Amino acid sequence: MGVRNYLIEGVSCTGKTTVCNELQRRGYLAIHGDRELAYQGDPETGTRTYTASHENHIWHVDKVKTLVDNQDEPVTFFCGGSRNFSKFIDLFDGVFVLEVDMETLNRRLDERPENEFGGKKTERELIARLHQTKEDIPKNGIIIDAAAPIEHVVDAILRQCKVSKR
Repeated sequence: MGVRNYLIEGVSCTGKTTVCNELQRRGYLAIHGDRELAYQGDPETGTRTYTASHENHIWHVDKVKTLVDNQDEPVTFFCGGSRNFSKFIDLFDGVFVLEVDMETLNRRLDERPENEFGGKKTERELIARLHQTKEDIPKNGIIIDAAAPIEHVVDAILRQCKVSKR
């Protein structure tokens, strides 16, 4: 999809979807990975599973590779989280990790409907643990303070990518 491709990751409620929407609003090609690439599968083998769980939320590796190989756009952003990012992270020119403080995380979780991930007590506990441990996000990504207004968050990402505003 892009000559340069970037992954935007982070724990639930850090703003991946909001960043993707803002990038699209500004005219950039931004893919909602959690909607367009995700399925429930084994993170190691990719074999489809039929139980909905955080641990099995993965992206289709072949679809990611195909999208990255397409050079139609100058830059493409892949936004979302997957438990198998290690299978395709080397395809990206850069990785951004959205981070927020615990107060912001809790406020955003409070706003989530119960039928959305993070809306249930057990899911909130998992998200809080992952926020603390950072165990399932890329380790070498560029940290972006996602507690700032969305315009500032996206501007910070674009500056790091050396992409001019559209």
